[in-house]
Amino acid sequence: MNPRRTSRMPTMAELTHVMSLQLKPEKKLRPPPALRDGLKAIATTSWLNLLLVFIPVSWALNFALPKTNSNETLVFVFSFLSIIPLAKLLAFATDELSIRVGQTLAGLLNATLGNAVELIVAIIALVKCELQVVQSSLVGSILSNLLLVLGMCFFAGGTRFSEQGFGQAATQLNSSLLTVSVIAVLLPAAFHFVATDNNEAHDILSVSHGVAIILLFIYGSFLVFQLFSHKDMYADKGKDVQPSVKYTHASGEKPFIRNPFSKHLTTSPISESPNGSTEPLTSQREIVTEPIHEDDVPPNPDLESGEQVETEEDEEETPQMSVPLTIALLAVVTVLVAVTAEWLVDSINGLTATGAISKEFVGLILLPIVGNAAEHVTAVTVSVKDKITLSLGVAVGSSIQIALFVIPFIVTLGWIIGKPLTLLFDPFESIVLFLSVLVVNYCVQDGKSNWLEGMILMCLYIILAVTFWYYPGVTIALQQCS
Repeated sequence: MNPRRTSRMPTMAELTHVMSLQLKPEKKLRPPPALRDGLKAIATTSWLNLLLVFIPVSWALNFALPKTNSNETLVFVFSFLSIIPLAKLLAFATDELSIRVGQTLAGLLNATLGNAVELIVAIIALVKCELQVVQSSLVGSILSNLLLVLGMCFFAGGTRFSEQGFGQAATQLNSSLLTVSVIAVLLPAAFHFVATDNNEAHDILSVSHGVAIILLFIYGSFLVFQLFSHKDMYADKGKDVQPSVKYTHASGEKPFIRNPFSKHLTTSPISESPNGSTEPLTSQREIVTEPIHEDDVPPNPDLESGEQVETEEDEEETPQMSVPLTIALLAVVTVLVAVTAEWLVDSINGLTATGAISKEFVGLILLPIVGNAAEHVTAVTVSVKDKITLSLGVAVGSSIQIALFVIPFIVTLGWIIGKPLTLLFDPFESIVLFLSVLVVNYCVQDGKSNWLEGMILMCLYIILAVTFWYYPGVTIALQQCS
């Protein structure tokens, strides 16, 4: 009789082996360049580096000008412009680290370091007891990742692919985690509206502290699930990942799918099924490996032959910086972001005192756009290369990290330093967050994306931006600093 299997904890050797697989890069790496070449790569990585000149300007204005509303508006503008190139350099350093690890860990790394700006701004605002700015910026970061970044990924990928497939099981699990986090935000608001006890403020604060600890536990469990027990679920070639379908040329009289974003007439042959519906004859991976006659295909730079695809997959990755230089860049950029973000937070009151712009719009729209600049660049770039799973890992992964880690961490930190930050968010912001998660869940539930879904998500974000421009906000008296 076969002995029954008993569950046991993984040994240290097994955990070390799994972690070594996560640290294995997707492609072979060439030797890193010399220090001089690495510094040159940093200087020429993007034209946004020109905005670095605003860093000393914002610092000088903060120390030299008297504290008036107009002067603080200038400090805010220059500090805002200064953080944009710093976020881009942070993304550049993150990409250099990501090519040295596996895809799942690369997505987690991009999401984590991509949220560094939001985390720094939130901590500084918490210390200065700008609790409304803390909550608005974190909710706005989730909305920006879910609607703007993810929408741009779907749209950018849809300019080259008719449909892009991704892991349906992993995406649905991510949607469930986001829903749980939104429920955690909605419950204190519901408690606030129905409670009549005089100790309501203390009760909501206690509830927030307890829920924050539970959310941190859920995020820790999610990391174990993603990196160890079910890491194959988040792979690019999982069992439930549907193949992407490219726009290709159709010869003869066959029906086709037209690419509206190409100057050439690029089409894909489709067949008609017995029930009258039409389906693509070939998937993207089948299309690029089938022999194609030159006479049938117009000169389209988007089309790639099977031989070219194999060459791209087998080629070696060339790092632009060494690991020590990459870590040094991350450290320097983090310090610069922290100092500049302090001037940014200090100037918000002067900016909003004029009444031309509200704190809600600054926190929900302006600050997340700066903080998510890294996610914008990384996620959109890889989606065009048909790495939509990595794009989801960056965009949706960032939202999960903010909802399950950053928000409860900030609440717990406020508990430690004596700041009455709770999970009682602005009711309107909470409802908008819930509806946004609902819309994203509908868009990703079929495991495929196209450019129209991306356009819908981006337009919804613009609608929210217009709404919050006129939204006056609600002052929550339960969490005012003494």
